[in-house]
Amino acid sequence: MSEQVETVNLTLNDTPATLDVPVRASLADAVRALGATGTRVGCEHGACGTCTVLLDGEPVRSCLVLAVQADGRAVTTVEGLANGDDLHPLQQAFHDQHALQCGFCTPGFLVLAASLLDREPDASEERVRDVLSSNLCRCTGYRPIVDAVRAAQVELR
Repeated sequence: MSEQVETVNLTLNDTPATLDVPVRASLADAVRALGATGTRVGCEHGACGTCTVLLDGEPVRSCLVLAVQADGRAVTTVEGLANGDDLHPLQQAFHDQHALQCGFCTPGFLVLAASLLDREPDASEERVRDVLSSNLCRCTGYRPIVDAVRAAQVELR
């Protein structure tokens, strides 16, 4: 028996896209198939946050969302944060503050932090820590990540 396939039309990083996907394919697999390979897949259980993307502006674990659920919706990945060759202030701050080591978790942190600062530009350090605590990093000890988000927060004002 062949697997059922559906056509999904979505907007990926402000660009319309269409793809045929198995009905059980994850959104993470779909965006990667469309070339947004910055989205990483870590635990595939929604626990690590590595695969975080924005779906209609809301942060979601793309390993838990089916690609067919994104039909007609807008998806923003880490690639969608930059403006061409100009890094988003968060991306620059992560570089400047040494907020990444292996870099595997970085895309998820960047997308989650961008969502936070978009919604709450004056978020306290405690709030930043609280929101970012939903994502896991095994390398940095989190301090540089929080410092980078706070530095970007100043830049974005």
